Amino acid sequence: MSFANLKKQSSLGSLTSKLVKEVEKMNNTSGGGDDRLWKPEMDKTGNGFAVIRFLPAPEGEELPWAKIYSHAFQGPGGWYIENSLTTVGQKDPVSEYNRELWNTGLDSDKDTVRKQKRKLSYYANIYVVQDKANPQNEGKVFLYKFGKKIFDKIMEAMQPEFEDETPINPFDFWQGANFKLKLKKVQGYWNYDSSEFDRISPLLDDDDALEALWKKQYSLTALTASDQFKTYEQLETRLKMVLGQKSSSRPSYDEETNDEDNDRGSYAPDFSSRSQKSELPEELSAQLNNLGSSNSDEDEDDALSYFQRLAEE
Repeated sequence: MSFANLKKQSSLGSLTSKLVKEVEKMNNTSGGGDDRLWKPEMDKTGNGFAVIRFLPAPEGEELPWAKIYSHAFQGPGGWYIENSLTTVGQKDPVSEYNRELWNTGLDSDKDTVRKQKRKLSYYANIYVVQDKANPQNEGKVFLYKFGKKIFDKIMEAMQPEFEDETPINPFDFWQGANFKLKLKKVQGYWNYDSSEFDRISPLLDDDDALEALWKKQYSLTALTASDQFKTYEQLETRLKMVLGQKSSSRPSYDEETNDEDNDRGSYAPDFSSRSQKSELPEELSAQLNNLGSSNSDEDEDDALSYFQRLAEE
């Protein structure tokens, strides 16, 4: 932009409106600024309800979901919030560092590992059947990010526990089932336990319309493409800075830290030790102060998305 254009936009007031729009995008926790993503919302009573349909794998892809590991924790040098290279089967500096700490056998080091462990997220294409909080979303295709609890419900539908239950493929256009997403607050956090699949039914009765939906789906393999991850060296440099280390030797790589994929409830970054505290909305502050005891993917994602923006500044 030239200086003349800068002055012209100033006189028109367009710069102010642009900045306001950027702030609105930053504050949009329902999609993190990405209009491909859908997220349910709570109503004023503290409950939420929506009906979605998980969609088949996109054209040319094999799986109807993508799985991504990430790390999010605070050290003396700031926040480390990055995708983990273990997602794509590569060595990751945080996993290696966690392995080294775990092998010391010290309880304090094991506690640090639990705070720095991997977070597991899933992505899938969905069709929004009903969304009273945002009716403009109904009849559209979105990406939906969810955690292990909802993924377990998907697996339970495909592999039911009891003989009198019929297995279903939730991702099937014709033999799948709508998913009734029921949200409630339990001890201050979002809870999905009451969510369930409806009876088996086709999503739509028109195959041409289903094919049109299928072609609107977003690529899932693109979410784990190489350009979505920093190199080992870049992550190692960031890790050293966050840990306040000028240099460190690489520990030998063996296997992932014990139970790093599971036991997500023990993930508890120390939010109270920030050297510079920002003024946060009251609800977000409560989420951060109690994150270690939260079982909610949504609460955790909202909190971490705020600090991811700080880490990138």
